[in-house]
Amino acid sequence: MLKRTALYEEHLKLKGRMVPFGGWELPVQYSGVMAEHQAVRTACGIFDVSHMGEIVLEGPGALAFLSKVTINDPATLALWQAQYSAFCNESGGIIDDLVVYRTGEQRFFLVVNASNTDKDFDHLSRIHREWSGDLVSLTNRSSEFSQIALQGPRAGEVLARICQLPLEKIQNYWCAEGAVAGAQALIARTGYTGEDGFEIYLSNRDAPGVWCALLEAGAPFGILPCGLGARDTLRLEMKYALYGHELDDSTGPLETGLGWITKLKKPVDFVGRSAIEAMKASGPSRALVGLRSEGRGIARQGAEVYGSDRTTRIGTVTSGTQSPTLKQSIAIALIDKAHETTGTRVWVKVREDFLEYTVSPTPFISKSRRNV
Repeated sequence: MLKRTALYEEHLKLKGRMVPFGGWELPVQYSGVMAEHQAVRTACGIFDVSHMGEIVLEGPGALAFLSKVTINDPATLALWQAQYSAFCNESGGIIDDLVVYRTGEQRFFLVVNASNTDKDFDHLSRIHREWSGDLVSLTNRSSEFSQIALQGPRAGEVLARICQLPLEKIQNYWCAEGAVAGAQALIARTGYTGEDGFEIYLSNRDAPGVWCALLEAGAPFGILPCGLGARDTLRLEMKYALYGHELDDSTGPLETGLGWITKLKKPVDFVGRSAIEAMKASGPSRALVGLRSEGRGIARQGAEVYGSDRTTRIGTVTSGTQSPTLKQSIAIALIDKAHETTGTRVWVKVREDFLEYTVSPTPFISKSRRNV
């Protein structure tokens, strides 16, 4: 049985096309992926991302415990600051990527991927049972929260119409508590689109009213409800990783572009550290790269990537789409590191055809190419 978010009935009213995703029934599109994508790039879009998981850590040992289970360094977080991070296994593979919010001196709010929520909580619970440090409470609160993402260059203007907080003071990757359309919420300046925007965490009871209030407030700005399709094309143009595509238990942070969040020098011996240090010493053999094609056809996840001779397999496509902004086929691929240089020509096998691609700088679109 697929789960439904508190906004399910609102999606039906808006004629959203519902599909299974990560154990949930969610809208893949409303007016169409192209229109929704462009709304986010030029004005504002609203997404139901209530399927994401929420886990709360609190207590005197919360910081030390979080430092042990994540690869980033939560000790650097100020109160109300957010941080992108990941859980790794002992082999250095990525169990999940997540966002950490510090909502108290001894309290952290973790947002994890929907399909991984149970796996993540089981992983944390196992380590928690073995934990010998100060008292720390670990709670899976995913069933209590809805999450609404408001994304686009005019997102701040829309939200300001129904929120009294000084939104201009909430910087990127910071958050605050306040009321949105009269409902208490955690308001974070975070997102998954490459645009300015906010992610709003609130009770399931309040979610439908806030959703409708945001749509009404955004009407003069061209707001559109957006589905999974646009969310995917938007994140692909930015080369943002999606768990199950770019990241999984067998890929490590150094080969998937997450070296920047891997703090090997932090004083805590975090899970997976030894394996990651060994990979750093020997050098990763693979690299996650962007590919761009001038030709027709789209390379999807699982398509094989070959070198210039079309006979030597060098990797696999992890995600691919037709970029609505560039009007070109783009893809992300995990390939042999020897071929990662920008401008390298590769071939991707799609069915029985070989499509020519070039290793491209990422993100695929610059700030100047958005919002046009």
